[in-house]
Amino acid sequence: MGSLAGSDGSANHPYLRRLIDGNEPMRDLCDAVHFICLLHGRHPGVIDHALQHARFTIESGWIEAAADAFAGERTYLVRLVAGAGPLPSTPGHAESEAAAAAQRHALEMLAQSDRAGCATGAAVALAIDWTTIRQVLDTAAHRFGVTLVPSELPLAEETVSVVDALARECAIERAMLFGAQQVYAQHRGLWDLLEARAGARNRG
Repeated sequence: MGSLAGSDGSANHPYLRRLIDGNEPMRDLCDAVHFICLLHGRHPGVIDHALQHARFTIESGWIEAAADAFAGERTYLVRLVAGAGPLPSTPGHAESEAAAAAQRHALEMLAQSDRAGCATGAAVALAIDWTTIRQVLDTAAHRFGVTLVPSELPLAEETVSVVDALARECAIERAMLFGAQQVYAQHRGLWDLLEARAGARNRG
């Protein structure tokens, strides 16, 4: 799972790195905050759905703690959206919104999969990738004048230990990896979409 996060996670996307560096126009950060909220600002979200599909005690314990913590992340997102103001005018917005809705639907389907381990893999990938996504949000908070809120999601070490235990004891590693891969793919799609929207604004 760690190597998958390193190869497929959001941290490798060049547009995300530019957003974190804080050198992109304010409208691009505003756009990013709005679209991250489209994917992960609703309740129930990926981790909440995954909790309903957990089959093992070690699995449900981690997911329950992560779900409680992610409620705080949603509150932070809402405050950032308010601080960002309206979405920047962007050519092709209707198509972009439809693409984001499809991504959100794909994430929800993964998190509600009945295949043992798939939903947990999706939740784990979100928690791991959120560490990087959080850097974008914190950069936006600084630029928007919104007070930063510390994340209370489980530490990476705790997450890794849970993944290791599940892989050893429950034989669901393949399904977990599939769920994680799909979450990373949707997140990469999000950064691609945001980069394309920024390009469309620049051309406009």
